[in-house]
Amino acid sequence: MISRKKLIAGNWKMNKTSADAATLVGDLVSAIGKQNDVDVVVCPPFTSLESAGKVLEGSTVKLGAQNMHPEASGAFTGEISAPMLRALFATYVILGHSERRSYFAETDAFINKKVHAALKNQLRPILCVGETLAERESGSTLKVVQTQTELGLEGVSKEQAASLVIAYEPVWAIGTGKVATTEQAQEVHAFIRDLLTKLYTAPVAQKVRILYGGSMKPANAPELLAQKDIDGGLIGGASLEARSFVELVNAAIAVK
Repeated sequence: MISRKKLIAGNWKMNKTSADAATLVGDLVSAIGKQNDVDVVVCPPFTSLESAGKVLEGSTVKLGAQNMHPEASGAFTGEISAPMLRALFATYVILGHSERRSYFAETDAFINKKVHAALKNQLRPILCVGETLAERESGSTLKVVQTQTELGLEGVSKEQAASLVIAYEPVWAIGTGKVATTEQAQEVHAFIRDLLTKLYTAPVAQKVRILYGGSMKPANAPELLAQKDIDGGLIGGASLEARSFVELVNAAIAVK
């Protein structure tokens, strides 16, 4: 069994100005910027990537983006490309978040193009998959997760797959305060790991980190992070305040 380093990633969504971002990142760097036990990523809005990146220099905290367009350049008003993100030293990018799927009608095929563009530009995709409340109540959770995972990773090679991160985010638990039970979360994480084994072989599947992305907070993190197939968290609200985010990182360090 390969030991996977835990990963805690903060998705700030549409929050924090450039100045606010620098302040928050400064607090994070002071508290956890030297530790190497857990990988830490912050994903500010596009307008704050540069200011956040400058404060992160010399620390172990990595910079990520919340989205990107699959094309390298062109007439795509309002969009950002992978080479632009790399120029700001971003190393991760969140793709296929449920908010992008629901509010902006992003399809699995479009998200798949982004995954390929990210990998081509040495960006590690954090591919988000997860079911709505209606899908869970109808018993479709695993079917939905399987479809989103398989279509999102279509054409991704075994060699590329090892650098992927998958984030399971039950849509009904995002920003609602509801959390999947530990058993529910572990069940889906184990299902994704099994699916990756079928797609890429067991050694590759054991390298891929699968994050939980549904209202993880300091109070529930230790139990979730102790599960065999939960390798960290994609953190929303709790990433906007230094103390709670640091507590989550420390929780991950404690169970490594």
